[in-house]
Amino acid sequence: MSRQEDFLKQPPPPLPSRPIKLPAANETTLSNGLVVVVAEDSRLPLVSYRLALRTGDAHDPAELPGLMDMLTGLLTEGTESRTSREIADEVARLGATLQAGANSDYTTVAASSLATFSDNILELMADVALRPVFPRNEVELAKQNTKESLKQQRAQPSFLASEMVARVMFGAHPYHVTAPTPESIDATTRERLVEFHHAAFVSNNAVLLIAGDVQQESILQQVESLFGNWQPGDLLGDDFPAPPQRTSRSAYIVDRPGSAQANIVIANKGITRTSPDYFPLLLMHTVLGANASSRLFMNLREEKGYTYGAYSSLDARRTAGTFRATAEVRTPVTGDSLKEFFYELNRIRNEPVSEKEIADAKSYLTGVFPLRLETQEGLVDQLVQIKMFDLPEDYLEIYRNRIQEVTIPQVQEVARKYVGPDEAAIVIVGDGVQIADQVKPYAGEIEFYNTAGKKKGKPTVAPHSPEAAAALAGNWSLLIETPLGQSIPATLVLRNIEKGLSGKVTSEMGNGELLSATFDGESFAGTILFDIAGHTMDAQIEGEVANEQMDGSISLQNAPALPFTGSKDATGSDG
Repeated sequence: MSRQEDFLKQPPPPLPSRPIKLPAANETTLSNGLVVVVAEDSRLPLVSYRLALRTGDAHDPAELPGLMDMLTGLLTEGTESRTSREIADEVARLGATLQAGANSDYTTVAASSLATFSDNILELMADVALRPVFPRNEVELAKQNTKESLKQQRAQPSFLASEMVARVMFGAHPYHVTAPTPESIDATTRERLVEFHHAAFVSNNAVLLIAGDVQQESILQQVESLFGNWQPGDLLGDDFPAPPQRTSRSAYIVDRPGSAQANIVIANKGITRTSPDYFPLLLMHTVLGANASSRLFMNLREEKGYTYGAYSSLDARRTAGTFRATAEVRTPVTGDSLKEFFYELNRIRNEPVSEKEIADAKSYLTGVFPLRLETQEGLVDQLVQIKMFDLPEDYLEIYRNRIQEVTIPQVQEVARKYVGPDEAAIVIVGDGVQIADQVKPYAGEIEFYNTAGKKKGKPTVAPHSPEAAAALAGNWSLLIETPLGQSIPATLVLRNIEKGLSGKVTSEMGNGELLSATFDGESFAGTILFDIAGHTMDAQIEGEVANEQMDGSISLQNAPALPFTGSKDATGSDG
């Protein structure tokens, strides 16, 4: 082989690390307890603001999950001096951004603009954060939108998997909540929103972070004028029950009859964000499954072809966490995929990673880190995490050194500590009939649930029941929800034939023939051959049936599942 050929086959070595030049962040605390962090950066005429509060979804009242998410969504829908339309028009006039959101640990109100309009957008940000009025009409609209969004979520296998993992891994800890319920949405009132805002939005619970083309002295004067009268209050705190301790491996199957894929999540207890094991675990996770060159991806996709991608995830929050391995695989290879997952999970525990693997992981992590800090938005978001998770003040400066200090023995130590195949929770969303026996060799105990999260018996292929099929047969009027919030009417015609069910679907999207269908008295599932604009494609339809009502979803190839609701027509039975 010539030197040129050898050169072309070898990837170039990584360049040496260059120093990260970050603007100095200066911190001030106002008399009311509000912490203000200013990072002056005049390279671009831009400014970014974050008002971060140490209260998140985990602090929702137990009977009102989703309250903080709804609250943040309504902050920009009206204040004491501005209507929703006026707020939107002013943001557009300034060419700015203004939004709010929450995760499990904290809440942020975010704004950005050209430096010329920094005073204007900061005043508007203070107005929506401190003086929202939660108009009743906007609250009712938000409740309806949240219900529709919940239907969309429940039609997604990935959501059902995340919901079950949180439920199993966090137990009574509030991290087990992943979404509101229809009951909690109905129980949310303007009065509860006002009350919760008053409790959570207090000055001594907040940090205001500012990055961009500002002068510290003048910006602090404006902050004092806008936020100086903000009152402190009692903090809600993080006194939560501990997650349950797992002592054995068990599986939890969310049954979606007819699913062509199985969504697999294998979960173990993880760490908090401030754990001393964070950096060794981050390296281990990078080797195992963080990207498309990691072990899980190379095994399950590149070598076996079971999936489009297999990954691990490190979920480290303020008070608890999980470590997960995940993939969406073809239903027939569910068991084979579990075999490869547990092979890799045991290998990372029992064999030291190679020098090349840890060097590549360090190069990857230290290489992508500066990219997160290249923009003001990226920098201010990193500063938010430092303050909300109580990370060291010099975290950004020491990050790459902490990565480089991790050793191979430390990687194996955290793998043995946090990757526990024998105590893992295996969560799979898929066709229970097809995957139950495939999962059995890998779990001593298997529990089954329907897509509403209710426990059920082991699904079986029941013999054709003329009585059950006759009750289902007939004409069903459906309303199919699109991702754009539109409702498309459709008709599902089911016929009771000698060997089971046949039928058809007609809608504005296209018409389809029901190729096969099962019904166990509660759950209906089938495969439809659709003709859409002259193109044929398979789709999966499934639903839960009760009292001549059906709630379910239609999943077209390579497209999000579309939830639907339906009712059986009183006349026109085609049984």
